[in-house]
Amino acid sequence: MEQRPIQHIKTISEFHRLRGLAQPEHPLLSVVDYAEVKRPVDIGDVNLMFDFYQISVKRGMNATLKYGQQAYDFEEGVMFFAAPNQVLNIQPNSLSTADRSGWILLIHPDFFWHTSLAKTIKQYDFFGYSVNEALWLSTKEEATINRIIDNIKQEYTTPIDAFSKQIIIDQIESLLSYSKRFYHRQFITRELSNHQLLAQLDNLLTSYLTTDDLVSKGLPTVHYIADQLNVSPKYLSNLLNVLIGQSTQQYIHKKLIEQAKEKLSTTTLSVSEVSYGLGFEHSQSFNKFFKAKTNQSPLEFRRSFQ
Repeated sequence: MEQRPIQHIKTISEFHRLRGLAQPEHPLLSVVDYAEVKRPVDIGDVNLMFDFYQISVKRGMNATLKYGQQAYDFEEGVMFFAAPNQVLNIQPNSLSTADRSGWILLIHPDFFWHTSLAKTIKQYDFFGYSVNEALWLSTKEEATINRIIDNIKQEYTTPIDAFSKQIIIDQIESLLSYSKRFYHRQFITRELSNHQLLAQLDNLLTSYLTTDDLVSKGLPTVHYIADQLNVSPKYLSNLLNVLIGQSTQQYIHKKLIEQAKEKLSTTTLSVSEVSYGLGFEHSQSFNKFFKAKTNQSPLEFRRSFQ
């Protein structure tokens, strides 16, 4: 991301104040009407970092949101997740707010203290997806999500009693569970884009594994592969798990084993030479890796072709 000063917003009350909103009903939780959020004229000149979670559905944003190295144009409404301490930048196409709609749920991590979400919130990988992997909602799905948001808002704007916090936590957990279901649906239904991504992944690994990159750079990492495909590592692994039942690391290892088998069965290279050509510094490491994946040593596999 381009180097800009970081505007660090530490509390939900500070967010409300800076965005021209009334003070929140609750210091650790707020549901904001997106159409009412004031966007400063100089917002594109700074990177933003928040100390709280944000879950939102935004329509008519009329801006490009940069998250990491990626950019996404919010011409249509999508559901977006951001965790504390992530850095993003908003480049407005227009300062008009006439056509904006949607909501932003703000949750400070302190709200999760002594609740089930204190630990489980980190299990929802979509907080680690970059914005170009945002969640597209059908009309029915958005209505489901909006009902939960209405329940949360109603609960924290009424007098607090002994049951209030747990009811809100239950609603947030329901929101996250539905989001996980809808992401799973998105993985399955976006066939064209997913198949294109798989083809790009296959071509990328084939190219990497058949050139000198293995010797000069070593084995490709999940982060390297994801970066080359312009997706986040968590998104890529989750997508592959849904589509082919393997993580990115498992898929890399599968392609590496295929390459090793080809060299062992079609060339006269020694095991040490094959090992070096596949990016292993020591043949012992290659032998251990190959046997773990195939239940055979490289020599045993080679003999089966003789």
